[in-house]
Amino acid sequence: MTAWAHLPNAKHIDRVLAHCTTHPNLWAAAWDAARAAAWDAARAAARAAARAAARAAARDAAWDAARAAARAAAWGAIAALVAWDDCAYILDLPPDAVKLLAAHDNLAAVLLYPAVRAMYEETKI
Repeated sequence: MTAWAHLPNAKHIDRVLAHCTTHPNLWAAAWDAARAAAWDAARAAARAAARAAARAAARDAAWDAARAAARAAAWGAIAALVAWDDCAYILDLPPDAVKLLAAHDNLAAVLLYPAVRAMYEETKI
């Protein structure tokens, strides 16, 4: 039995861990895509703020987020599943829908986006 077996999203946490272990290349690619999306968002925020300090802070935040590996993406998904009992449905959405939720400040979607990207091709079959 796992340490998180008592959590409402335990089966989803197990699913994320198993998929990440089995398909690390998919997770790495999904993390790269999420990093690119974060960079795009950081640039847009910096332009909107129109201040050098805001641009530097946004850029630094994006680069800090980009340093994580595929495992970091899995742990982000697990963190969302632990923090929000009602977010497991996001794993069943297509990546574009999750990206839209994330763009509208849904923090669970932000954390689950790399997982959805990594696992999406498998669920389309």
